[in-house]
Amino acid sequence: MAYKISDECISCGACAGACPVEAISEGDGKYVIDADTCIECGACADACPVGAAQAE
Repeated sequence: MAYKISDECISCGACAGACPVEAISEGDGKYVIDADTCIECGACADACPVGAAQAE
């Protein structure tokens, strides 16, 4: 399953910079992950300082 970013997101962009397939973009109030592009590598979860990126 693709990763998802929860409402805990602080919009720092660390996850977007860590994503090797550029599946993460800035959304309205938080970053969002394109489930069709996500390769489930977990790089976003490792980079997130507040644990907002999680496997669905």
